Amino acid sequence: MTQEIVFITGVSSGLGRALAKEALADGYRVVGTVRTESARVEFEKLQPGRAFGRLLDVTAIDEVPRVVAQIEADLGPIDVLVNNAGYGHEGTVEESSMEELRRQFEVNVFGVVAVIKAALPFMRKRRRGRIINITSMGGLITMPGVAFYHGSKFALEGISGSLAKEVKGLGIAVTAVEPGMFRTDWAGRSLVRTGRSIPDYDAVFDPLRAARAARSGNQPGDPAKAARAMLTLMRSKNPPEHLLLGPDALAYVREGLKSFEREMAEWEAVTASTNFD
Repeated sequence: MTQEIVFITGVSSGLGRALAKEALADGYRVVGTVRTESARVEFEKLQPGRAFGRLLDVTAIDEVPRVVAQIEADLGPIDVLVNNAGYGHEGTVEESSMEELRRQFEVNVFGVVAVIKAALPFMRKRRRGRIINITSMGGLITMPGVAFYHGSKFALEGISGSLAKEVKGLGIAVTAVEPGMFRTDWAGRSLVRTGRSIPDYDAVFDPLRAARAARSGNQPGDPAKAARAMLTLMRSKNPPEHLLLGPDALAYVREGLKSFEREMAEWEAVTASTNFD
C-alpha cells in the first residue's frame, strides 16, 4: 500500500473515474475533483480514507492554487497530476459561436494550465513529479465538425510538449496521453452540440454527426484498460512525451502522419525555395 498521491481532475465519470478506481485498487491515494457535494461524497465512498474528493471547477482560476495548496498541506505531496477534466464540442466553425470557442478553451486549455501552474512549484521544490495531460488523438489529427475541440487539444499538445522539455532537468516528467474512442459519455451527454443552420455543410457534417451519435455507448475502447495503461505509464522510469491509447488512435494518427509526409514531399521544392540566395 503506497502513500503516493494521484491528483485527478474530473473523476465523476469517464476516463477520470476509471483511472481513479484502478489507482485506488493499485494502492494509491487518490484526490479527485468534482463539481457537486453529492459527487464528492459518492467519490469518497469508493474507498474511505484513500479516496478524497475536492470541489473544484477548473475554470475558477483563482480557486485552483488554494485547492492544490490545501491538498499538499492536508494530505501530502502530489506525486502524479492527471489533467483529465474537459469536454467535447461538435459544430462547424461557421455555425459555432465565439462564446462556444471561448468556453472550450477555458476548460480544455486554461483550466489545465492553471492546475499545472499551481502544482509545479511543489514538484519543482521536491525535484520530482509526474504530470499526465489527457489530450486526444484529436490533438494530433483533425476531422470536420469538431474544430473547436481539435483546436483546444492541439493547444494542449503544444503546451504539454514544451513543458516536458522545460522541466525534464528538474526531475519532473510530462506526458500527453492521446485516447481514441472509449466507451464514455464523451459523445453522449457530455458533448456540446451546436445547432445546424447552413445547408452547404450538410453533406460533409451530417453523416459524421449521425455516426458519432450511433457510436456513443458502443465505442471499442475499454476505460478500465485505458486506466491500467496509464498506471503502467505512471510507474515507468522513462515515460514518453506522448502515449496513444487504442488501436483506432494508432491507425488514425499513423495515417495522418503519412498524409503529412506525402504533402511535404509534394511541396518540398516550394518549401525549400524561401531562403536568401
